[in-house]
Amino acid sequence: MTESVHDYMTRIGQAARTAARVIARASTGQKNRALLAIATALDAARASLSQANQLDLDAGQRNGLEPALLDRLALTPARIDGMIEGLRQVAGLSDPVGAIRDMSFRPSGIQVGKMRVPLGVIGIIYESRPNVTIDAASLCLKSGNATILRGGSEAIHSNRAIAACIQQGLAAAGLPAAVVQVVETTDRAAVGALISMPEFVDVIVPRGGKGLIERISRDARVPVIKHLDGICHVYVAAHADLAKAQDIAFNAKTYRYGICGAMETLLVDQSVAAAFLPAMADRLRAKGVELRGCERSCALIDALAATEEDWRSEYLAPILSIRVVDDLDAAIEHINQYGSHHTDAIVTEHQGQARRFLAEVDSSSVMLNTPTCFADGFEYGLGAEIGISTDKLHARGPVGLEGLTCEKYVVLGDGQLRGQNA
Repeated sequence: MTESVHDYMTRIGQAARTAARVIARASTGQKNRALLAIATALDAARASLSQANQLDLDAGQRNGLEPALLDRLALTPARIDGMIEGLRQVAGLSDPVGAIRDMSFRPSGIQVGKMRVPLGVIGIIYESRPNVTIDAASLCLKSGNATILRGGSEAIHSNRAIAACIQQGLAAAGLPAAVVQVVETTDRAAVGALISMPEFVDVIVPRGGKGLIERISRDARVPVIKHLDGICHVYVAAHADLAKAQDIAFNAKTYRYGICGAMETLLVDQSVAAAFLPAMADRLRAKGVELRGCERSCALIDALAATEEDWRSEYLAPILSIRVVDDLDAAIEHINQYGSHHTDAIVTEHQGQARRFLAEVDSSSVMLNTPTCFADGFEYGLGAEIGISTDKLHARGPVGLEGLTCEKYVVLGDGQLRGQNA
């Protein structure tokens, strides 16, 4: 009898739970050996990786995948190089597992502190990009977690080929195969099963479009680390260096349109709008960016009239909404009302205004005099990131090794008893 999806996912979950206990006690050296062995296996498997990826690309073209999705799906030589380099970088990062902090003696004589430990089993659901398989596997492995990876059906051949390299690396380091499992079935029921197994899975990380993340967040019986939108702002304040501001805003929008840290709304203080916006608009239009402005913006530059919906939109495209605001208070109010709590930046030379912005904007990353596109695990020194969290519990911002662990209290004693009559 053919195994049902539910039975298959249950078997995977049970194996992951068992493997999680093994990887949680693995030494840093053993985990690093696995990471470096996976990198070696990827380097040796370039031809088979490319062949498997071509099967996915051919199927994607037959199924009418958009060019942007086909580009994300492609495993180019440079992207294989990037996966190998990412593994080596994660191997070079400090291991957070087992670190103890804040040990202090209590009046009773006991010592109390906190130890960092793995989360356990992490389920990761993602679309398109097969290199996410390596990013996720490497971070989960180094942080002492077992992981279940469910990639998109459009990348199934690529992910299977990458999984074979991961298995080689785990075996070389003497670690169980179930430390990293790639779901073999493309049946969507596998996602429903994965997010409904709290007895086997400790946390879910969805990486993909808003529709996927909304579905996971709504239906999951397992805690979810997520962000839905990247509606990021740059505010050019009254005391901004306007030349610096122009470079920052341009980079924030045009570095890459499709990343969650791309600027989607430019806010400009009314005191500098006339001096700043015309040249800024010319530069953006020359790059092919469509401008949508408020009434005061449109009085200064050639732009389409922005609607209320524009302030709430994550374009992920060469489109930018622009709003002239009265002052710092108005900018903060706009960001906290319309933003997605992802990443927002101020450009100013005024220390007091900078401090207020950093303190009062309710986002997972808040920046001064730098573009929002820096919101990235590599740029933050975390190595590859598993995603960006806009939640306020457990992890916030780019989630790297530390975000895949938690803390527990450890209490050390030497025979002390509680209470005078104990």
